[in-house]
Amino acid sequence: MNKIKVVPGTGGEHYVSYDKRSGDESIVYFTKDLSALGLRKIFGKVSGRLSGKIGIKLHTGEKHGPNIIPRSWVEALIKEDLPDAVIVETNTYYDGDRYTTDKHRETLKVNGWTFCPVDILDDNGTAEFPVRGGKWFKGVHMGKNLLNYDSLFVLTHFKGHTQGGFGGSAKNIGIGCADGRIGKAQIHTTPGSSDQWDIKKEEFMERMMESAKAVVDHFGNNICFVNVMRNMSVSCDCEGLAAAPVVTPNVGIVASTDILAVDQACVDLVYAMKEQDRHALVERIESRHGLRQLSYMKELHMGNDKYKLLDIDNDDKEISLSDAVRDVVPFKE
Repeated sequence: MNKIKVVPGTGGEHYVSYDKRSGDESIVYFTKDLSALGLRKIFGKVSGRLSGKIGIKLHTGEKHGPNIIPRSWVEALIKEDLPDAVIVETNTYYDGDRYTTDKHRETLKVNGWTFCPVDILDDNGTAEFPVRGGKWFKGVHMGKNLLNYDSLFVLTHFKGHTQGGFGGSAKNIGIGCADGRIGKAQIHTTPGSSDQWDIKKEEFMERMMESAKAVVDHFGNNICFVNVMRNMSVSCDCEGLAAAPVVTPNVGIVASTDILAVDQACVDLVYAMKEQDRHALVERIESRHGLRQLSYMKELHMGNDKYKLLDIDNDDKEISLSDAVRDVVPFKE
């Protein structure tokens, strides 16, 4: 197996401040309006590149998950802006309520994802998507039905993650498009290992990002990203009711056509908070070396870690990170 080579300054436990970054800048849109209307408005800023048959990659959550993106927001978006779109998901690697297609469909009903079609991408098998320039993979197995879509809208609940440190757009497609048996095993588990979760830290982040790159490369210009920074537990939505309590303040919604920029902006917004507000999520990110997601995406030429943050609540004027989080209040259920 390849040995991990960490480029100096890219260790996943070390945050790189904006002034230490280099390269071009992308555009990232921001709104504090955490509502169906806010979601629709910011989606409109990045949706122009979507055409043909559109899939919406959304984490629909385990049964009764308390922190997922509100169904009513997604229903309004689909009804008004994407009437022919289909939510796309894959079965899980772990044995739970979404392990098989039948179990998954029952969970979708319980969670209320019944207002539009939901395509379980690996229900009909897998397809290997090539990884260009990766060090771990030449290809990653995705749910075969992903090949049926012309465009992908990546709608992500940004939050912490037990293994990845944080889950943004890259995690949503890197893990979430990989099929439940082969692709997810490629990312999580060393071949021949009896430990389903033995790959961790830098190697796990790199494998996950290579998988995300395969999806991004497949769709080319026909992909865009929206991250909802609301109900951000340190746990993923895959933990359902067992997720850790939310202690991080709600921030807003972030969108871009650049996958690295949108995830980087969310991480930057977390780091821009006061210490008492960011502590739990930062500890989760750094202890898992989750920042390697960002540096490795840059090494893979997946986007820019520099960007202009444009406030759509104020005529697309550039806003600083500190101003964007200035008015956040401690989370209360």
